[in-house]
Amino acid sequence: MKIKASTKRKLKSFFTVPVTISLVILLGILIMAIFSEQLAPYDPNALDLANMLKGPSLQHLLGTDKTGRDLLSRLIIGSRATILSAFGVVVISAIIGIPFGMLAGYYGKAVDSILMRVSDIILAFPSLLLAFIFVSAFGRGVFNSVLALGIVYVPMLAKLTRSMVLVEKNKVYVEACHSIGFSNLNIMMKQILPNCIGTLIVQMTLDIGYAILDLAGLSFLGLGVQPPTADWGAMLEDGRIVITSAPLVSIAPGIMIIITVVALNIFGDGVRAYLDPSQRKLPSMKKFRRMVGAENE
Repeated sequence: MKIKASTKRKLKSFFTVPVTISLVILLGILIMAIFSEQLAPYDPNALDLANMLKGPSLQHLLGTDKTGRDLLSRLIIGSRATILSAFGVVVISAIIGIPFGMLAGYYGKAVDSILMRVSDIILAFPSLLLAFIFVSAFGRGVFNSVLALGIVYVPMLAKLTRSMVLVEKNKVYVEACHSIGFSNLNIMMKQILPNCIGTLIVQMTLDIGYAILDLAGLSFLGLGVQPPTADWGAMLEDGRIVITSAPLVSIAPGIMIIITVVALNIFGDGVRAYLDPSQRKLPSMKKFRRMVGAENE
């Protein structure tokens, strides 16, 4: 019963109003991305030159863009490309960055110096500028944009992993594993990594928000998703030309980006506070006494 009560308290402390609202928003956006084809009322690429730049109406709830395409449909369909691309960036950075950081932190010395100097070189450039250079060199398109940003995000995740491994490798349980005869690979992957995964998940959650912003920036510059594919960043570029006559064309995707990124940041902060006991809000003395009394019953 004590374990159940403790778990309930932890969950209650996690599901604060801001975190709950952000979770609901993120689930809604995820459902919209998964079932975008079923939810979109119109073909997002269907041209209707007779209805160019129409305002909101019963037929088109958010209006139409400069070629008569339904804005709501493009917003819904664009969520899939935006969210999947952001997830792709984080997956690539995790696949490369986590082993990268674990090797540097665990072995240290020359391995650490070489790997961290490579990270420092990459971090010396602004992330969006470096991604811009990669995409310009290898060609435009969503795949190259995701790959470029995934590589750019590697050093940040690698340095975080390295710092945690440096702390963990000096703990007693690692020394015990060495004395038992566990291999270095076993210690890194089965002993140290599980103790780091919580913090890494929090960082990757926040990185999804950053990736959405960077991908939107690349698409806005014409280097990411290519027409006529719907994407929130590309929709911002489409609306820039007609922002004075039809501001909703650019405002709608902009609001979606803001809502998604803010919800990710709030949810990530909530997860971090839940996983880190030092960041949890302590109950008042009156509430604490009630909790202790309930456990003793």
